[in-house]
Amino acid sequence: MINEDVKFMKLVLALAKKGEGYTSPNPMVGALIVKNGQIVGKGYHAYSGANHAEVCAIEDAGRKARNGTLYVNLEPCAHTNKKTPPCVPAIVKSGLSRVVIGMRDPNPLVNGKGIRALEKTNIQVVCGVMEEQAKELNKVYAKHITTGLPFVTVKYAMSIDGKIATRTGDSKWISNDKSRRFVHRLRSISDSVLVGLNTVINDDPRLTPRSGSITDKMPIRIVLDSRARIPTKSRILDTVGAGLKPARTIIAVTKNAPNSNVEKLKQMGVEIICCESDKNNMINIPDLLGKLGKKGITSILVEGGSKVMSSFVEKRAVERIYAFIGPKIIGGNEAPVPFVNNGVNKIKDAVSLNNIKARRFEDDIMIEGYPNW
Repeated sequence: MINEDVKFMKLVLALAKKGEGYTSPNPMVGALIVKNGQIVGKGYHAYSGANHAEVCAIEDAGRKARNGTLYVNLEPCAHTNKKTPPCVPAIVKSGLSRVVIGMRDPNPLVNGKGIRALEKTNIQVVCGVMEEQAKELNKVYAKHITTGLPFVTVKYAMSIDGKIATRTGDSKWISNDKSRRFVHRLRSISDSVLVGLNTVINDDPRLTPRSGSITDKMPIRIVLDSRARIPTKSRILDTVGAGLKPARTIIAVTKNAPNSNVEKLKQMGVEIICCESDKNNMINIPDLLGKLGKKGITSILVEGGSKVMSSFVEKRAVERIYAFIGPKIIGGNEAPVPFVNNGVNKIKDAVSLNNIKARRFEDDIMIEGYPNW
């Protein structure tokens, strides 16, 4: 039975991943109903506000669900504090006799309550099948639902000698086309993409996903601009441009931003978040993340520049790092590097990355890692 449970849970996790990029702020969930070793119903949570995976699978199975086994990667919900009805009553009504779960729901409103509600009806419950894989799939959801803060990913491309641009600021392109397509995919599954003012001035990016995207959703563009000095003709301020779908832009400022600048941006349809200042009169990162989390933003892709990425690392506000290394030597003492500020005095104090994964994009190498804070 254990091997069979693992076999079907693998299929459930693949089903759940079909909702990637669409379900935020909800988790990705897949569900299968199995009877006599055969799949009789399946479903997944397609987007926020849609039916939950369990309900989709039950509807797909119909009467065949009775005395079957439900496989689901996340504990079914029993609470009513959401857009859709709780799943436990639907499971009980369907006549399912067994439920196999990947992981408990970290949501404090659930977290074991769904399991206990099922067990009270004499439904056999098994929890923890492929638990680590289930947690990996919904790590963004878990971070936001337990802390109220977004899951932060830092991404950058650098040459083999550690430069992210030339001394003149030219950075197009250190990474190759395949690497950039992967980045567009990252944008398409992120709630938001964040850069600093200097990146806007130097690169004038649009920060929208294009080739390589897996969804048609536009991430929220966020710019750290403490004094609201962003040029009004910047492409990132276009709410609709070049045939693109509507995209929100948020400018994070401090109280030092002139009211005239702020009002001008508001008139352009830009959202303004006023944050506390840090010791350098720049955006206070913890305050920013708290405010973005309250807006329901569960994930942020930080794309630069050096000062911005360094400020997130200094505050230990990074969950994941993607480093793309292009086989180029740029050189130059004044050429920018990914991280600046004071750094550490001893190697033992350096930030170490765990769970390292390496991937090739033709001649580029991408390293994915998770800081060991």
